[in-house]
Amino acid sequence: VQLQASGGGLVPPGDSLRLSCAASGRTSSSVNMGWFRQAPGKERDFVATISGGGAYRNYADSVKGRFTISRDNAKNMVYLQMNSLKPEDTAVYYCAAGRLTSGTTPNPKMYDWWGQGTQVTVSS
Repeated sequence: VQLQASGGGLVPPGDSLRLSCAASGRTSSSVNMGWFRQAPGKERDFVATISGGGAYRNYADSVKGRFTISRDNAKNMVYLQMNSLKPEDTAVYYCAAGRLTSGTTPNPKMYDWWGQGTQVTVSS
C-alpha cells in the first residue's frame, strides 16, 4: 500500500484544515486507516483511526469533538477534518494503513504502511 498525505498548512488558532490521504496498491476497504502526528522532539502520537468499512472510529482524547476521520473507499481516500485548531496541534501528520486483523488500534506499531507526512502549523 502506498499512501500520500496532503492538505497541511499554516493556520491561526481556531481555524480549520482538512487533511487527505490517497491510498494505492491495495483495495482501500481491506485496510484500517489511521492518522498520527509527531511534534518536534516528541514521539509519534495517535490521532484517529477508522475501520475498513468506516463503521468504527476512535479518537485521541485531545482531539475528540474537534477532529473527524472519514473515508471514501470508492476513491481510496481517507480524510481528517480538523476544526478549532490549537497551537498544540502543530505537528507533522501521517496517515497509516493496517491490516484488518490488527484492529482499529491507537498503537502505531500495528500499522504496516505509512505516508510521508504533511506539516500542520497552528500559530497567530
